[in-house]
Amino acid sequence: TTGLGIVGLAVVWQADSLIEMFTLNPDQKKGLKRHKRSAMKSAVVLVILGPLYTVAGSMMGLPLAQCVDLVPW
Repeated sequence: TTGLGIVGLAVVWQADSLIEMFTLNPDQKKGLKRHKRSAMKSAVVLVILGPLYTVAGSMMGLPLAQCVDLVPW
């Protein structure tokens, strides 16, 4: 799941960069930069909280921690 999230970030980042090259409107460029920033924040949260939830959830006996593996290694 974490690996898929990182791949999704790379795809979104590259698509936004490509669209930004062909965009002339400054407002649209600002919107694309905001979108790239929010995608980066989401990936950071996934990378940090994913393994933390998997470890802490299994220690606390949460049922979802056993079903979903959020650790990328």
